[in-house]
Amino acid sequence: MSEFAATVNAPEYPPQLKHKVIFETFDSLKPNEAMLLINDHDPVPLRFQFQAMHPGKFTWDYIEQGPATFRVKIGKC
Repeated sequence: MSEFAATVNAPEYPPQLKHKVIFETFDSLKPNEAMLLINDHDPVPLRFQFQAMHPGKFTWDYIEQGPATFRVKIGKC
């Protein structure tokens, strides 16, 4: 069994859909589940958006920090 309930490979989506898909995936998680976000740049603005929309309700752990690929484990509390 994978440690991730879902994976979002952000570069596969057009820019206008990326955050929508990421947040829909996060919203579908059950408490204590995690998703894997794969991106081609550091998703710092997305983390700020998570902090604004889900304060204290998520975890954010970098698995890989570039330079070409960023992988982040985002957990639901």
